[in-house]
Amino acid sequence: MAIRSYYSYLLIFSIFAVLILYTEQLQTSQTWSLLRIKQLLNYPSVLSGWNKHTNFCEVQPTASVTVVCYKNSLTQLHIIGKQGSPPLPRNFSIDALFITLTRLPDLKVLTLASLGLWGPLPATISRLSSLEIVNMSNNFLSGAIPQAVSNLTNLQTLILDYNLLTDGVPDWLNALPVLAVLSLKNNTLNGSLPDSIGKMVSLRTLVLSSNNLTGELPDLSDLTNLQVLDLENNSLGPQFPKLGKKVVSVVLRKNRFGGGLPAELSYFYTLQLLDVSLNRFVGPFMPPLLSLPLIRYINIAGNRFTGMLFKNMSCNDELVFVDLSSNLLSGNLPACLSSGSKEKVVFYWGNCLDTNDPSQHPSSFCQNQALAVGILPETPKKKSVGKAVIQFSVLGVAIVCALLVGLLIFFTTKMIRKRRMKEPPGKLIEHASSGYSTKLLADARYISQTMKLGALGLPSYRSFSLEELEAATDNFGTSTFMGEAPHGQMHQGKLNNGMLVTVCSLKLKKKQSSHNFNRHIELILKLRHYHLVSALGHCFEYDLDDSSVNQLFLIFEYVSDENLRSVISKGLEGKKFIWTHRISAAIGIAKGIQFLHGGIIPGLFANDLKITNIFLDQNLVAKISSYNLPILAENMKTEVGAGESSLGSKESIKRVKHGDKIDIYDFGVILLEIVCGKPVTSHYEVKTLKNQLQSSIIVDGAARRRRIIDPVVSRTCSGESLKTVMELCMRCLSEDPTERPSVEDVLWNLQFAAQVQDAWRRDSQSSEDFPPSPSQDPNSPVN
Repeated sequence: MAIRSYYSYLLIFSIFAVLILYTEQLQTSQTWSLLRIKQLLNYPSVLSGWNKHTNFCEVQPTASVTVVCYKNSLTQLHIIGKQGSPPLPRNFSIDALFITLTRLPDLKVLTLASLGLWGPLPATISRLSSLEIVNMSNNFLSGAIPQAVSNLTNLQTLILDYNLLTDGVPDWLNALPVLAVLSLKNNTLNGSLPDSIGKMVSLRTLVLSSNNLTGELPDLSDLTNLQVLDLENNSLGPQFPKLGKKVVSVVLRKNRFGGGLPAELSYFYTLQLLDVSLNRFVGPFMPPLLSLPLIRYINIAGNRFTGMLFKNMSCNDELVFVDLSSNLLSGNLPACLSSGSKEKVVFYWGNCLDTNDPSQHPSSFCQNQALAVGILPETPKKKSVGKAVIQFSVLGVAIVCALLVGLLIFFTTKMIRKRRMKEPPGKLIEHASSGYSTKLLADARYISQTMKLGALGLPSYRSFSLEELEAATDNFGTSTFMGEAPHGQMHQGKLNNGMLVTVCSLKLKKKQSSHNFNRHIELILKLRHYHLVSALGHCFEYDLDDSSVNQLFLIFEYVSDENLRSVISKGLEGKKFIWTHRISAAIGIAKGIQFLHGGIIPGLFANDLKITNIFLDQNLVAKISSYNLPILAENMKTEVGAGESSLGSKESIKRVKHGDKIDIYDFGVILLEIVCGKPVTSHYEVKTLKNQLQSSIIVDGAARRRRIIDPVVSRTCSGESLKTVMELCMRCLSEDPTERPSVEDVLWNLQFAAQVQDAWRRDSQSSEDFPPSPSQDPNSPVN
C-alpha cells in the first residue's frame, strides 16, 4: 500500500514538474515593455491589474485586454479603452510608444483602440515587420498615413477609423501585397481615390465612409475578391463604380453619384446589401434587384428613379429592409413588399404609387418631375399609311384653330396693354418658389443637411410673399426695427405659425431679373447649419415697368439679441459665463466656419467674423449671424466702384487669396476676447493682448495670466485647457497667413481643451457655481 502511494505521489510530482517546465513565461524584457506601455498610456483602468509580478502569458483574455504568447514571446496585444476616452495628456509621446512596441519583435496583431492616442502615426511602425493586423480606431491620430506603412509586407488588416487623419488616401497602398481589409472611416481624408486602389487584388473590404473624398472612382472591376465597399457620406461621383460581380455589400449613400444604375447590377448574384440613397440617380428603377437570390437590404431613397411597379412583382423572401422613398415611382406597391411581415421594413412615401396613402404625390407630379430632368423617354409612335390622311386632316384643322386663337390673344393683349398704360405703375411680388434647378433639388449635400435640420425644428426653405412679411413685421414698423446692417435694414418678424424670424431687406443698387439671382438663391438655401443663423426663405419685389427686381428680402431664423460679447460681459440670467460655456461656444463657431468653407459648394471665405455677430440661442448654442454672401458683396460693389472692395484693392486681393486664413485670424480675435473678457475693438489692442498672452505662456506665466485673463475664466478652468486655447489663439493670430492653423486643426485643439476641462471638472472637488478665488486657492489651475 505504501509503495502504491509512493508511486502515486511520484506521478503527480512528475506531471506538475512537466507543467511548470512547459508553462510559457514571457521574456523579462518584454514584460518590462508591457509595463512601460501601461505607463505611456497614462495607466488606463483596463490595465490596472498589470504589475511586475504578472505572468502575462497566463492572463485570462477579456473584451478589453488580451495578450497572446508563443514560445515565450508576445504575438498579440489587444488594449481597448473606454468609448469616448479623452486625448492623453500633453506629455504623451506616440513616438515613445512605438519605440517601446518595437521591443516586441514577434508582434503580429496590435489593437490600441479608444485610448486617447494623439499625434501623427510615426514612421517607426515600419520596424514592426511581423504585423498582420493593426487596429487603432477611436483615437485622435492626425496627419497623413506615413509611407513607412508600405514596408509592412505581411499586413492583412489596417483599421484607423474615427481619427483625425488628413491628406488623401495614399497611392502606395498597392505595395501591401496581402492587404485584405482597409477601413479609414470617419476621418478628414480629402482628394480623389488613387488609381492604385484598383490594383489591390487581395482587397476584400474597403471602408472610406464619412470623409471628404471627391471625384470619380477608379476602376475596381479587377478586385475579384472585393466583398464590402462602403463609401458613404463623401462627395464622390458621378459615375457608378465599376465592380466585380462577387461583391456582397455596396454602400454609396450621401454622395454625388448620378445617371442610371448599370444594367449588370441585376446580375450581381452575391449582392446582399445595396444602399445608393441620397444621391442624384435618375432613370428607371430595376425591379430585378428585388429578387436577387441573396439580397436582404435595398435603399434607393432620395433620388429620381422612375418606372412602374406592379403588384405581381417578385421579391426575395429574405428581404428585411426596402426603402423606395422620395423618388418618382408610379403604379402599385408589389404585394411581396406589403405582406405585413414584422421582420420586413418597407418605406415608400414621396412617390406616386396608387396606395390611397396621403404621403404619395399625384401621378402628374412624377411625370412633370421626370420630364423636367429629361429622364422620361419619348413614347415611340407607330405610323401607318392608312392613317396618314386622317393625321394630315387633323393637322390642318389644328393649324386653323391655332391661327384663330393667336389672333384672339393678340387683340386681347393689345387691349390689356392700353388699359395698363392708364393705371399707375405697381409692384409684383414673387409668391412661388419657382427658380430652383433640378440639379439643386437633387443635391446630396442639400438633402442630407435638410434632413438633419428636421430634428432642429427648422421648416423647409421657401419663398415668401410681401404680404406675409408686412404682416409679420407690422408693415416694417419701428417697433420691429433691429438695426442697420451693411447691406440693408433688419426687422424682427413673427409668422402666422408663431415662429420668430429676422427679415433683411436689401435695396438693390442695380436692377436685375430674377433669373440672375437664381444661382445666389441656390447658395443661400444651402446655408442651414446648427451653428449658423440659417436661411429660411426669400422674397423678390418686382417693378412692372421693366420686370426687374428692385428689392430682395432674405428671411433668417431668429435668435436672441444677446451676442457673445454681451454674454461674456454680463453673463446669462445672473450667472457667469464660465470656461466650459466659452469653449463650447468656440467649438460651435469653428464648426460653423468649417461648414462655410467646405460644407457647401462653392465655399464662403473671408466672412468678416466679429464677436458681435455671434449669437447664443436659448440652449447656449453659438450661431454665426453674418457671412460673406456673394449677392450682398456684389450689391455693395457699386458703392466703391466696379471691381473694388471697400477694403481697398490690395486688401481685397489678399482676402481673396487667403480667405480661409482670414477667417482663422478673425476667429483668433474672438478667442482673444473669450479668454481675456475684454472688448477688442482695434488692431492695436489685438497686438497688445497677443503679446501679453505670449509672454504669460513663456515667462512668469502664473502671475501674468491672472492679470490678463478674465477672472471668471481663471476660477473655472483647468490650467492645461486654458493654455491649449491660448496657444491656439496665438497661432490663429499669426501675421503670416500660411502659419495659421486649418479649421480642422482649430477644432481638434478646442475639442482637446474641452475634454481636458471635463476631466478636470470631474476630478475637482470645488463647485463651478461658487469657485474659489485664485488669490485664495494656492492650487488654482492657472498657477
